[in-house]
Amino acid sequence: MKIKYLIYGLLIVGVGGLVIYRINTNSKIGKSVNASNLSSITSVRGVVLKPRKFNDNISLSGTLEANEQIEIRSEVSGIVQSINFQEGSNVSKGQVLFKVDDIELQAQLSKAKTAQKLASENERRAQLLLDKQAISQEEYDIASADFESARAESSLISAQLSKTMVRAPFSGTIGLRSISEGTYITPLTPVAKLVNTNKLKITFSIPEKYASQIKKGSSLSFRTSDNSKEHMATIYAIEPEVEIATRTLKMRAVADNSDGTLYPGAYANVVLPLQTVNDALLVPSEALIPVQNGKKIFVAENGKAKEIDVEIGARTGSEVRILKGLNAGDTVLTYGVMALKNGAPVSIEIEESPNYKPAE
Repeated sequence: MKIKYLIYGLLIVGVGGLVIYRINTNSKIGKSVNASNLSSITSVRGVVLKPRKFNDNISLSGTLEANEQIEIRSEVSGIVQSINFQEGSNVSKGQVLFKVDDIELQAQLSKAKTAQKLASENERRAQLLLDKQAISQEEYDIASADFESARAESSLISAQLSKTMVRAPFSGTIGLRSISEGTYITPLTPVAKLVNTNKLKITFSIPEKYASQIKKGSSLSFRTSDNSKEHMATIYAIEPEVEIATRTLKMRAVADNSDGTLYPGAYANVVLPLQTVNDALLVPSEALIPVQNGKKIFVAENGKAKEIDVEIGARTGSEVRILKGLNAGDTVLTYGVMALKNGAPVSIEIEESPNYKPAE
């Protein structure tokens, strides 16, 4: 009887040991599976897309030009009699800048007027004789032609005489002169440059794809390399055709320079607004992944990374505008995306976009 109870006891102990062993084994397997699942989840950062106001601008290179600029020259040859301007000074429209000696032209004018007077008297006498039929019509016509010729000669010399006094064609600043009193000048001799800088022109070219977005009257801003101040200008002229060689459209704007801080010939960094978008979607640049046919972005969906092809637009210093592929409210993964695969489980730390501003 004792042997029977002993056998039962051994069986119970064996079954109990087997049960405990199986429980311990399953527990270890469960922990191993859980640890494996935890290690396969990638920790990433992301931002929730929110519509924002976005000014779509393009940066261009331009050149400042004077509103008006000419090289002063004399239309007649002769000796410079007087110079009536100071180098680097402001001059007014119509102001006499210098005078060429006109003594020879004055003598020619006196001679021409004497000949004109004589021709006028001959024409008057011929008219009286013609009225009395003492001369033919042909003889009168010759006398009349001589008078007209003499009068034209006087007018020509008077015009040349007026050109000996050179005046400023517009108000502006006159530069350094290259002549002195007593210099013999001809129409080929440069005297000085006259520049009007109260307003300045900015000439630049835009890619042809933006041509339809720019109109006369559009505003722009610009800065120069020697001045950090932002200046404003208004487009007033656009070329009627695209340059075939560069596929660009040239245009010109005008800016106020009444304070004289800008100089013609300077380089201008032009910022031209194209459009203002009130509900633009912008993502950090690091969220974009280059692929063969464009760009892709990972978003979080049901705890997993989802790969989406996107179409991008304009860029800022740190962000890119998304034109197609994403919607407001999508969670875009920004950090740790290079190691992700489509469908991979992710653990997300949501960040607020540092440049976020609510849409208007």
